[in-house]
Amino acid sequence: MIPSYYEYYNPVKIISGHDALESVGHELKLLGAKRPILITFEIAAKLGLVKKLIDSLSGYDVSVGAIYEEPPPDSSNLVVNEIARMYKENNCDSIIALGGGSVLDTAKGVNIVVTEGAEDLMDYVGAEYLTKRMKPLIAIPATSGTGSEVTLAAVIKNVEKGCKMAFTSYRLIPDVAILDSRITLSVPPRLTAASGMDALTHAVEAYSCIQKNPVSDAYAMSAISLIRDYLVKTLEKPKDKDARLAMANASLLAGCAFSNSMCGIVHAMGHATGAIGHVPHGEAMAIFLPLGMEYNMDVCKDYYAELLLPLAGPEVYASTPANKRAAKAVDTVNQLNKKLNKLSGMPISLEEAGVSKGQLKSISEAAIDDGAINFNPKDANSDDILRIVEKAYRR
Repeated sequence: MIPSYYEYYNPVKIISGHDALESVGHELKLLGAKRPILITFEIAAKLGLVKKLIDSLSGYDVSVGAIYEEPPPDSSNLVVNEIARMYKENNCDSIIALGGGSVLDTAKGVNIVVTEGAEDLMDYVGAEYLTKRMKPLIAIPATSGTGSEVTLAAVIKNVEKGCKMAFTSYRLIPDVAILDSRITLSVPPRLTAASGMDALTHAVEAYSCIQKNPVSDAYAMSAISLIRDYLVKTLEKPKDKDARLAMANASLLAGCAFSNSMCGIVHAMGHATGAIGHVPHGEAMAIFLPLGMEYNMDVCKDYYAELLLPLAGPEVYASTPANKRAAKAVDTVNQLNKKLNKLSGMPISLEEAGVSKGQLKSISEAAIDDGAINFNPKDANSDDILRIVEKAYRR
């Protein structure tokens, strides 16, 4: 059914290819930028990716004004503020972000500080507090999971409060997203698997949360189909450039979907588990996705039944009775988790991920205060979430 009202917005220019990185100089020229700061991670330099990027600037009257290579796995307001000072001291006029979700979110945070002339990023926590047009930002993801290269959100840790804070604004969406298969070729198996499950969760929740719409549905369906066909293949053949590029596109498509329709209970529990149990986000998504689907089943049965088609393929969909398709969709996710566990060691329970029983109640209490819970199609309280978390502890 078409919603009586919905909005969809995603103006990112997407460049995808095996040699897409070489287009950075041209894109900066089109954006009118001449002195970008490059925010990246140390391994990118060792792999020669930074050199390839800098070489692409030749002939475009563009030069890198500064390079920051040390964002932590979970970026923080202190790191963002430090990089913003570097941006200003080196007279930069734009930002290139080459890295995983933390690097891309860091870049968005830096853009807030330098554009708004702020002293501390945390002055702009929340939704739609930004008032100015952001500096040009080119986002180049190094993992295939977060979709941050096309989203309006950034999640950054507040060091003083010891928790992750969300920043959302249409102004935060990058100008250009560049997908290059070479960048993800060296991603290790466990991170490849977890990133893929992060993208899958984005797509599944986008398709079933309360702001779903026909446009986000189309992106979500396409993302799930690509993940079905290429995630396992990427683990079995990690140097397959076509599979890597397909997963990068799946992540981007899922990002386009959830950036507009938002996520729900799975992300709420995942954020809490990351903050309290220090479980990597993608691994938390893998653990909670089938359980979140089970919890939402009574209100999302028709949606999950529809998702069996991209999750398992036309043959499985056609051979499964209509009244069993939703349950089969959940089972398909569970079976995928088990396969990824065998191929990569990705944990499929909180116990395997290193969470202690004593942390479960704290996780449930934190999850109920997470903003993502507001978009879940079914209401939940801390007791509901505690039951899910306890079930996730040992599977």
